[in-house]
Formats: sequence, structure tokens, C-alpha cells
Amino acid sequence: MALLAKVPVRMTVAEFLNWDSQDGLGYELVDGEPRAMAPASTMHGFLQNELGSLIRNHLREKASGCEVVANPGIVPRLLSEHNVRIPDLAVTCVPLAPGQATLSDPVLVIEILSPSNQAKTWTNVWAYTSIPSVNEILVLRADRVAAELLRRSLQGEWPERPIAVTQGELVLESIGFRVALADLYARTGLSG
Repeated sequence: MALLAKVPVRMTVAEFLNWDSQDGLGYELVDGEPRAMAPASTMHGFLQNELGSLIRNHLREKASGCEVVANPGIVPRLLSEHNVRIPDLAVTCVPLAPGQATLSDPVLVIEILSPSNQAKTWTNVWAYTSIPSVNEILVLRADRVAAELLRRSLQGEWPERPIAVTQGELVLESIGFRVALADLYARTGLSG
């Protein structure tokens, strides 16, 4: 019989970061409750790797001092003592430190949206808008060639709805990055 890990009822960020679930699953902390994350689909993983590699190469070529990080722990400002969200990718321009448990001051956060996790992903997206350093949030689709982009205005406000990107260039102003959406999805077999 499989041993099921006892999931604590409510945790702080510090407790969560020190917790060993012993079940091999990945978790994020949502309002004090550890929430198991399903393993990513192959397409999800491919897009995460592809976009992460393109952004990494761009940041190195630009010598920006920024880094892209896969699956970082990010603490939103809302209920910050009880939340650690795990986006697919994030970019920070604050130097990384050995042993660092969560990503400091991300400027860009990227989620890859699969049909099975839409509600949870969008809950995370809106939590990221509470982080003062975040300027853009990209939601990339794993089931078709499409993305949605939220960009903070110069006045510090977020739009009510994301910008839909289904063709042409995907532009991430926060890091000066652009890529043709068709090129990003070229080897996926997906269509718009």
C-alpha cells in the first residue's frame, strides 16, 4: 500500500519552505494550504524550455545582468506570509544568491496554460499582479498557438483584461525581448 503524506492544514511560508512532503510531488502554497501540482505535459515542458532558452540567450547577449529561472518560488504581496506560487518561468534583475529559497523582485512572470489547469493558473496570475517589481505577466497556451499578456502601465496599473497575441510578434517590453509567435511554436505541431 502506498504511503500517503500527511499534508498540513495551514502553513506559513517559512514552514512550507522547510516542509518535506515525502511523496515526490511538487507543491505550491496557496493561502496557507499546500497545493499539489500535476506533472507538466510534454508540450508544456517543451514550451517552457524553448521560451526559457530564448530568453536566457537574449539576456546573455544583452549583458543585462538579469536571469531567467524555471519553476521559481515567488511570494506575492497579498497574504505574503501564506503564499508561495510556482510559475513556469520568471526573470529577475536582482543577483541570485546561493541557497536562495524564493525569487526576489521578478520583473517578468510566465505561466504556461494547459486546459486542465486554467483556473489555478489564472488565480496565480492575478496574485502576481500584487508584486511591485512585476511589470509583465505572460500566459502562453500549451494547446494552441496563442498567448495573453498583462502589462503594467506607466502609472502602475494593470489592465482589466490581457492582450491576446495570436499572430505576429510576442513583445516583452520588461526585458526588451521579441519573438515571432510562429517561431516559438514552430516545432510543436500546434495551430492557432
